[in-house]
Amino acid sequence: MDYAKICREVENAAQKAAQYIKNERQKFDASKIEVKGKNDFVSYVDKTSEKLLVEELSKIVPEAGFITEEGTKKEVKTLNWIIDPLDGTTNFIHGLCPHCVSIALQNNGKTVVGVVFEIGLQECFSAYLGGGAFLNGKSIKVSDKQTLKDSLVGTGFPYSDYSKLDGFMKSMEFMMRNTHGMRRLGSAATDLVYVACGRLDTFYEYGLSPWDVAAGAFIVEEAGGKVSDFSGKDNYIFGKEIVAANGLVFNKFLENIKSFMN
Repeated sequence: MDYAKICREVENAAQKAAQYIKNERQKFDASKIEVKGKNDFVSYVDKTSEKLLVEELSKIVPEAGFITEEGTKKEVKTLNWIIDPLDGTTNFIHGLCPHCVSIALQNNGKTVVGVVFEIGLQECFSAYLGGGAFLNGKSIKVSDKQTLKDSLVGTGFPYSDYSKLDGFMKSMEFMMRNTHGMRRLGSAATDLVYVACGRLDTFYEYGLSPWDVAAGAFIVEEAGGKVSDFSGKDNYIFGKEIVAANGLVFNKFLENIKSFMN
C-alpha cells in the first residue's frame, strides 16, 4: 500500500471534518449536549463529524474496518481506521482550544498512518510508516531536552476513573517540583503531537481510549520520540495508559511514572 498517498488523502478528510467543526462552533447550541458518562460529553457535532469521516475514509481504503468513538461504524478487520471525530469535546463545548480531529490507520495491529488536525490553530500533524512526521507539510522532530529539570510535562486529568488518583497526585507534585512545569490542555491527541513537534517534552495520562492516542502516539514515534504504557511495554493504544517523550529523557521520565502509577 502507498502509505504516503493515503496519508495525504487522510489529511484532506481531516481538514473537511475540522472545517465543519469550526463552522459549527460559531453557532453551537449547548442545549444539545448529551452526557455519555461522568464528565463525558458528546454533541451532534461529534456525531456528524464522525459520519463525515467514515464516508471519506471508506473511499480511501474501502476494505478497512472502523474503531470509532461514537459508534457510527464498528467493524474490525485486518486494516482498521481508529477515529476520534472531536478530541477535546469538553473544550469545544466551552469554546476553548485545543480540540482536534484524530485519525489512525492500522494494518494487522500496527499503525501505518496518523493524522491529527488541531482546529484552533489550523495545524495538521501527520505521519506515515517510515516517512517521518510533519506539521502542515514541514518536517518535525521531538525536542532535544536531556533532563527532567529542563522538560515541560503534559498530562490529562482523570474525569471518571479515579482508581490511580493517589499516585497521579503524587506524580504531579513531583513533576511540579522537578521540571519546567506541567500543562493540562484537555486533548490527549493534541498533547501527543505537541510532544512530536517539541512544544512539550513529555506526556503521560491514564484512562484513555484507542481513538485518543492511536494517531498522536504514532506521530511521536515517527518524529523520533518513544511511547509506552506505564510498565514500559507497548500496550498503550488499548491499555488505557500512555507515556510519551523524546528519546533522551524518556527512560528517566518513565522511571518516575512507574514509581507513582504502578
